[in-house]
Amino acid sequence: MLEQQPNVDSTALFKQLWGWTNELRQKIDARFELDPDPSTKNFQNYSALIGEAHGSLNTFSGSEIDWLVHSWLREPKSGFCNMHLTVWLKSQIRVPHLAVVFATVPELFFFIDYVPRTDLFTDLNYLDRYYEPVNQTYLGFLEDSRFQQYISKTLYIRQVQSHTSLCYTSPVTEETLARVHTVAHEMIDRWLGWVDEAEPVAESERAALSERDLFVRRTVAERDPDNQIAVRLFGAEMTDKLVRSLWGGVGVSPP
Repeated sequence: MLEQQPNVDSTALFKQLWGWTNELRQKIDARFELDPDPSTKNFQNYSALIGEAHGSLNTFSGSEIDWLVHSWLREPKSGFCNMHLTVWLKSQIRVPHLAVVFATVPELFFFIDYVPRTDLFTDLNYLDRYYEPVNQTYLGFLEDSRFQQYISKTLYIRQVQSHTSLCYTSPVTEETLARVHTVAHEMIDRWLGWVDEAEPVAESERAALSERDLFVRRTVAERDPDNQIAVRLFGAEMTDKLVRSLWGGVGVSPP
């Protein structure tokens, strides 16, 4: 999508979308205690080797959150931007992880999902508890002609999305922006309620859950098809460090 974009000034929209992620982040900060992770300090401000692309990647962790990424990336010439707020919980509870992405392509793009931590084919209690509540929201967007579902060409990316993930593009209008802004807050408020109500995971099961979580988090970052764009903008070495920063692997030697 980035390569197909005309030159568009999306500065105002970038500021609006980044304001949304900060609103959502404030709700997280009000609920969790978080500390900045020093391993990604060098990426609080970073720039492309050639051109105007630049961004900011900040990571955090705490007693209940294993890894939180709050980041943005802009390429002003094309009008492209994206921003992430992803929250990977620790293994004390089994509530789904939270993923929120906003972007301009140059249309509005958004992705909001509850990342499963179990097999939804067999764990029907988990499916009913965490995904049935958002099914009508998913169907509502599917039936709304203003929004076009975005389907990744990458098999693994489709595999890790839940079947109620909200992944759409739409024209940038007051109405579509308002709809996405509202649903983003609905999704995070529901998720925070689940965290407060969650039953603890048995001590004997936590190590396996942590291992699974880290595998998914790392594989999503490493198999993201947009990494090839980052290589062109930032070079292979910096892209490798950025990808490892997304999953918490800075300082970890590649296999």
